[in-house]
Amino acid sequence: MNVIDTTIKDLKIIEPTIYTDSRGYFFESYNKNAFFEKGLEYNFIQDNQSESIKNVIRGLHFQTGEFAQTKLVRVIFGEIIDVAVDLRPNSETYGKYLGVLLSDKNQKQFLIPKGFAHGYSVLSEKAIVLYKCDNIYSKQHESGIRFDDKTLDIDWNININECIVSDKDFELAFFKE
Repeated sequence: MNVIDTTIKDLKIIEPTIYTDSRGYFFESYNKNAFFEKGLEYNFIQDNQSESIKNVIRGLHFQTGEFAQTKLVRVIFGEIIDVAVDLRPNSETYGKYLGVLLSDKNQKQFLIPKGFAHGYSVLSEKAIVLYKCDNIYSKQHESGIRFDDKTLDIDWNININECIVSDKDFELAFFKE
């Protein structure tokens, strides 16, 4: 397993070791001991999975307070741009975002710690996304930022005029709010 630091402190890209042969491939998508050996000491307790069609944008979501979550995101099928926005007030990169291409071809994973908003856009005809969380979901602690926030100016790599967004995500606050 290879752990890659990014331009935003604490955001990591995980490249699993993939074994291929005439039958296909095999890899450990998560091994707690291997993560701990790399200093990634998270206790993931919940898995979430979603299926979306092309041009869907989900997010930007985060949990607040004691229900904040670290997420380990990967794509089982398809291709997405996975986005994390730094919401840590004392961070040098506060308000900055990073977008990472995740797919069933590159098998990369995106580690997003507490203190970040998370979302993604679907580039392929369909995508199945799986992510681990180190805390349970709490409806009372959910929050988010509008996907089309002008301050953040996120490049979702899709035509924003053709995006598909839930009513709930259209009601989210803007970053400066």
